[in-house]
Amino acid sequence: MARIKQLSKNLINQIAAGEVIERPASVVKELAENSIDAGAKKISIEITNECRNIRIADNGCGIHPDDILLAFTKHATSKIQNDDDLFNIHTLGFRGEALASIISISKLTCTTRTADFETGTKVKCENSEVTQTETGCAVGTIMDIRDLFYNIPARLKFLKSAATEFSYIQELVQSLAIAHPEVSFELKRDGKQVLKTNGLGDLKRTIRDLFNEEVAKNLKEVFKTDKIAGMKISGYVSTPDFTRSSKKNYYMFINGRSVKCPVFQKAIDMAYKNLIAGGKYPFIVLNLEIPPADVDVNVHPTKKEVRYKNTNMVFNFICTSVQGGLANFAERETQPSLSTPQNSFSYTENPKIIDFNQASSARNTDIYFDKQHDSMYVTDRMAEKITNNVAFDRTPQVAQSKLLSSPAQAAPEPEENIIGQYRNTYILIEREEGLEIVDQHIAEERYIYEKLKSEKNIVSQLLFVSDVLTVTAEETEMLKENISKFEKFGYEIEFLKDNELIFRKLPQLIAKVNPKEILSDILENIEGDIDGLEEKILITTACKASVKAGQKLSLWQMQEIIKRWRTTEMPYTCPHGRPISKILPHKQIASFFQRQS
Repeated sequence: MARIKQLSKNLINQIAAGEVIERPASVVKELAENSIDAGAKKISIEITNECRNIRIADNGCGIHPDDILLAFTKHATSKIQNDDDLFNIHTLGFRGEALASIISISKLTCTTRTADFETGTKVKCENSEVTQTETGCAVGTIMDIRDLFYNIPARLKFLKSAATEFSYIQELVQSLAIAHPEVSFELKRDGKQVLKTNGLGDLKRTIRDLFNEEVAKNLKEVFKTDKIAGMKISGYVSTPDFTRSSKKNYYMFINGRSVKCPVFQKAIDMAYKNLIAGGKYPFIVLNLEIPPADVDVNVHPTKKEVRYKNTNMVFNFICTSVQGGLANFAERETQPSLSTPQNSFSYTENPKIIDFNQASSARNTDIYFDKQHDSMYVTDRMAEKITNNVAFDRTPQVAQSKLLSSPAQAAPEPEENIIGQYRNTYILIEREEGLEIVDQHIAEERYIYEKLKSEKNIVSQLLFVSDVLTVTAEETEMLKENISKFEKFGYEIEFLKDNELIFRKLPQLIAKVNPKEILSDILENIEGDIDGLEEKILITTACKASVKAGQKLSLWQMQEIIKRWRTTEMPYTCPHGRPISKILPHKQIASFFQRQS
C-alpha cells in the first residue's frame, strides 16, 4: 500500500463536488438559492454552450469585498454561526460547500457589489485559485460559469444530451419560482427566453405563467394553520377530475425548500384515495411551514430529504388540509367567526394520533426505514390506518378560532335546466358557462357513497330467501374474521358450512340486488388488501344502489339525482376515481359551428 499523504485543496474540492454538483442543474440550484438567501427580487439565468456555460445575475445584497475570497473557501458561510444554528435554519443554503465545489470544476467569474460601496469586486476562479480586482457594477451579484466539468472528462461523458440537461434546469427553475412567487425569475437558453415570472407574490398567477390557464382554473386552495404546533400549510391542489399520468407535478416544499418526502407524498395520496383512478395523479403545489427545530434538513448534501420530529402529526396535518381544500374548506386570515355554515364540517383541535414507533413494531410492519439515509417510508396500509384516525369531523360545529369558507355547500338552485338524457346514460344540463354532461350512475354513486359513510346506522332488510353462496377456504377465513365490518354496513352473513354461506340481511338500498353479485364484487376488489375491506364494502354498496347506465329516467328523477349530487363534498369523481361531469363551454360549441358566441 502507498504511503499516506495530504490531498491537494483542488482535489478535495473535486471530491466534494461529486456529491454537491451532479449536473448543470445542480450549479443553477446552488447559485439561485444563494440569490434568494441574499434577498434578491429578480434573478436572471442564462444557459449556453450545451448547458456548460451558466450565468446567474441577481439584485440581492451582494458580497462584502472583505468576505469575497473567504466565500470561495470550503465550509465558509454567512448563514449559520454556531452549533445551535444548525437546528434553526431559515435559509436555503447553509453548508458552505457550493462555491468551493463549483470553482474546482469550472472557470468562474464573480462580479458583486453591496449598497455600502460605490464600486464592486470582480473575482476570477480557476482550479480553486482565486484572484480579486475592483470593478464598476450594480448592486447585486453576477456568477458567470464557463466550461463546466472541463477538468473532469469522466463526468462530462456521463452527462445526458443538452436538451435533457436543460429540461432538468427548467424543472428546477419552475420549482424555485413556485416556492418564491415574490421573486421574478427569467430563464434563457442560447439567448431565447424560455420562462419568466412577474414576482408579484401571486402564487396562482405564477402557476398560470409557468404552465397554462387550464391548470390554474382546475385548482383548489389549501390553507390551514395549527397554532399549537406552529404549522401552516398553503398552496393549491387540483380537482380529482384533473389529473396527470405521473407524480412529476408534485411540487412539495418545507419552509420554501423543495423536498422529496415520502411522508408528505403519502399524505397527499391518502387524501385523494377513492377520488382518482389508479395510475393517475393530481397537480400539487404545497408549502408546509414548520418550526425549523421540528424538521431536520441536514440529512443529505442535496438537502432534498428531511426528517420530522413528529412524523405522525405532520402526516395528519397535511392529509386533512388537502381533504379540506378539495371540499372547498380553507381557512381565511380574517377575524374569528362565531358560526359556520350549517352543512359544513370543521377540524377538531386535538386529533387522535397513532404512535409510529408502536405501529411499526406490530406483526405486519408498515413503516420502513432506509438505514443509509435514515429516511422513513410509509406503506399504503399504514397510511390508511393513520387517516382513519385523523380528526376530520363532518358534524356541524361552531368555529371558535377559524373562519371557514364553503362555496360548494351553498344551497343548490331549486331546479336544474335539464335538457334530457343522452343514450339513457348521461344527463344533459344547460349551464351559464356551457353544456354540462353528467354520468347519471356515478353522480348518484358519489352521493350514496358519502351518505353511507356519514351514517352511523344503515337500515337493513331481512331476506326470506337467499341463494347459497360457495366461497374458498381463504375467503371463508377472511369473511369470518371480518364479519363485524359487514354488519357495520347493514349486511348479515350466516355460514351453513365452512365453504357455504347465505345473506340474512342486506342494506335496504340494495335489497333487490343478487347477493351473489354483491359478494363477488367485494371479493374481486379486495385483491389481498384486507385493511381496505370496509372501503370495498362501502364502494360496492354505493355502486349497486345507484341508477344504472342505460336506464331511462323521468325529468323528476334526473332533477333528484343532480340536486343530491350537487350537495356532495367531493362532486368531482366517483369512489373509483372516474370523472362525473364534463362542461363543454359555449365558446367551444359556437366555434365549431363558426359562430361568434
